Amino acid sequence: MAGPEDVAPARLRIDVWLWRARVVKTRARAAELAQSGHVRVNGQRISAAGRGVKIGDVLTIALERTVRVLRVADFGDRRGPATEARALFEDLAPHQNDNAAPQDDPLE
Repeated sequence: MAGPEDVAPARLRIDVWLWRARVVKTRARAAELAQSGHVRVNGQRISAAGRGVKIGDVLTIALERTVRVLRVADFGDRRGPATEARALFEDLAPHQNDNAAPQDDPLE
């Protein structure tokens, strides 16, 4: 029979997830982003750092110079190295190369 420590949580605080996924350097900065309305969960602006997120939620995060759109893929157990953090989300934002204008074909 599975004990309480064997069961994955259904939700995780948004500030904890942003910190574990290395979107921000500190949990305090993650809480500040959430409380100031710079984070949306499934299109809805949030104002509480304790707001729970679940796997599959789409987060839109307005950082200082960029906007990141991430789908929560996992919660993780800790704030690990960057390689571990990248497994916690799927980046949904278009990349710069996707928006580049097509080059003229010089052979035509």
